[in-house]
Amino acid sequence: MSSCRAKVYASLAGQTEGKAMDAEEMLEVFDGFDPSEHEDEVRRRWGDTDAYRESARRTARYTKEDWERIKAEGAAAVEALAAAFDAGEPADSEEAARAVRLWWEQIDRNFYTMTPEIALGLAEMYVADPRFARNYESVRPGLAAYFRDAIVAAVHSGRLA
Repeated sequence: MSSCRAKVYASLAGQTEGKAMDAEEMLEVFDGFDPSEHEDEVRRRWGDTDAYRESARRTARYTKEDWERIKAEGAAAVEALAAAFDAGEPADSEEAARAVRLWWEQIDRNFYTMTPEIALGLAEMYVADPRFARNYESVRPGLAAYFRDAIVAAVHSGRLA
């Protein structure tokens, strides 16, 4: 995926601005995943943040084609991460940092201004929340923890900000 959280967060933010894709398009773009099922949780957890408001503003104008591009960008970041993982590269390697950079830039470009603090929060959530962990674990067992460790290493090394 791309980030399940980003999908939920961004599509719901777009819905609050009144320009969401219809339900059929949403299911098509998100491979059967229905972000509206998580709407209350997303608003409760992040609705009062600047990042949520920025994402709502940006995503309100996105078309189906924009979402397909965003999905492909997220998939490319996960593929790069999985390649570093498969090659046995340590989480603090340049290859892992390159994948994290793709992920960071995709979120920053499409949803909200990424910061080290947000990145570290997402890193923890990708492991602590079973829904997000399952998303990465379905790509490769162990990938969720590797991704968290790669994000932490990249942020602390200063390679991203």
